[in-house]
Amino acid sequence: MEKTWPSRSNATPFTSLHLSSKPNTTTTPHQKSKNTSEFPPKSRFRSTPSSSSSCPSTSSSSNLRRDFSALPYDVIAQIAANFTHPTLQAASLVCRQAQLVAWGDALKPLREAMLFLRWGKRFKHGRGGVKRNVEKALESFLKGAARGSTLAMVDAGLVYWEMGRKEEAMGLYGRAAGLGDPAGQCNLGISYLRAEPPNPKEAVKWLKQASISGHIRAQYQLALCLHQGHGVEQNLPQAARWYLKAAEGGYVRAMYNTSLCYCFGEGLVQNHRQARKWMKRAADRGHSKAQFEHGLGLFSEGEKMKAVVYLELAHRAGEAAAAHVKNVILQQLSATSRNQVMSLADNWRALPSSH
Repeated sequence: MEKTWPSRSNATPFTSLHLSSKPNTTTTPHQKSKNTSEFPPKSRFRSTPSSSSSCPSTSSSSNLRRDFSALPYDVIAQIAANFTHPTLQAASLVCRQAQLVAWGDALKPLREAMLFLRWGKRFKHGRGGVKRNVEKALESFLKGAARGSTLAMVDAGLVYWEMGRKEEAMGLYGRAAGLGDPAGQCNLGISYLRAEPPNPKEAVKWLKQASISGHIRAQYQLALCLHQGHGVEQNLPQAARWYLKAAEGGYVRAMYNTSLCYCFGEGLVQNHRQARKWMKRAADRGHSKAQFEHGLGLFSEGEKMKAVVYLELAHRAGEAAAAHVKNVILQQLSATSRNQVMSLADNWRALPSSH
């Protein structure tokens, strides 16, 4: 189960949710479509220039110039290892226009890898007129990985993980992570958390690298580790900072936890307005706990019809406690209003998110 809010033994008012989900839709081990967080038992809701004397002469300066077109083949390949298809196409075009033959040759295996990556995704998801075939998907991803693409390494690792072949998965994640791929770093970190035995210190190392690179799933996972002191000294302000960073990037679980940080003043200055804002954002993107809490908040403000919509959504998503409150409010509404709110719930669609 993926944790959303860490539970601790020192009477903190929160419990937890799940450790994984879609980071990017194809780059996270163990994706989940539903959140499973629980509310706390104690909560109701739950250049500086050099001096002229130190400057080299013009002749020595020209001698120091680097001819980047002569970079070694393997260095170019490593630099481009985590290029996406559009970036690789653009780089290849520049190589042709600038007549950088060595660079173009170095990128050729990666262009081939993009084809294998595309076919792997087709086989994995049964798209593009082909039937779903996990074995062929893995074969395609491995061919792409062999040509140096970190994207293919991560996808192959995902397939291995889903097959239960975790050591092989972590090996591929490690290769991608070592080449600077944030998704590989994130997945490697999460894998260390789930290893037997787990290695939280190594996990935090890789999650931090991915977080600094802007990977929002890693930011959320790093925040969880900082919140509960798992693999790192507990640091609530830093945890809240990374929750907020991931929330701003569109990660729904981080939105929910950011709301709780503001609500209870954990790592952030208590601010109920900000708490309500982030709770609503999470609710509007399908977080069932947030829907329940937001519905309760609306009810307390007298917004009965809006409250029923969110409570109905929470109930449909598995929040059993929402049903009782919803039924109490429904009894206070007219038949017309009851039909209207049920119609709104039926036609509700979650806003897009990064999960």
